[in-house]
Amino acid sequence: MAIKKTTISYDAPIYSVKGTKAGTITLPEKVFGLKWNADLVHEVVTSMRTNKRAGTAHTKDRSEVSGGGKKPWKQKGTGQARHGSNRSPIWVGGGITHGPRNDKIYDKKINKKARVKALFTVLSKQYASGAVLFVDDLALSAIKTKDAVAILSTFAKIESFERIGGGKRPTTLIVVPELTDVVVKSFANLVGTAVTTAAELNPLMLSTVRHLVLVDPSALIPVLENKMK
Repeated sequence: MAIKKTTISYDAPIYSVKGTKAGTITLPEKVFGLKWNADLVHEVVTSMRTNKRAGTAHTKDRSEVSGGGKKPWKQKGTGQARHGSNRSPIWVGGGITHGPRNDKIYDKKINKKARVKALFTVLSKQYASGAVLFVDDLALSAIKTKDAVAILSTFAKIESFERIGGGKRPTTLIVVPELTDVVVKSFANLVGTAVTTAAELNPLMLSTVRHLVLVDPSALIPVLENKMK
């Protein structure tokens, strides 16, 4: 029996804050139509996590710990193992071997094209799996967590977004053209939700996201496309 290949439509519906369809948008395949590349995504995400490492952990080696340079006891005749210094790593209070050092550089270079392609690859997978919701506007006029909760509750009625905004960590990422106090502070108290801009969007942010909400896609998508330039 021949296996039918599922084709992905790049004409995506745009919803209003009331949960009704407000139009459609044609998505660029170079952003939402890439094949999954696990090796590339893993390399970029791992490198980004490494670059965020503070590198403040520090242990002292045997040249830095306190202690005398005097031989603890004579070489022979005591019946004990021979030792040359109480600063040896095998002594309690001695130096640490191969411990973390704050002078070690953990930064890894990430090529721009690889980083952007990894971002588009993750976006493509999330879109293909139905995890991306396009919204025309959040329509928040004042800083109110109550209004933000109402918006997410409305979106939860849309198919495949029933669990939007839930969780003990950010699993829903809302992408807006511009960060404003009204949007940021309205969603600030919702633990399962985070807010960012299209310019700041990266593969690391999307690595743990279950739902992605793109607000005003006609303004966001050109920003994403310009990342390759």
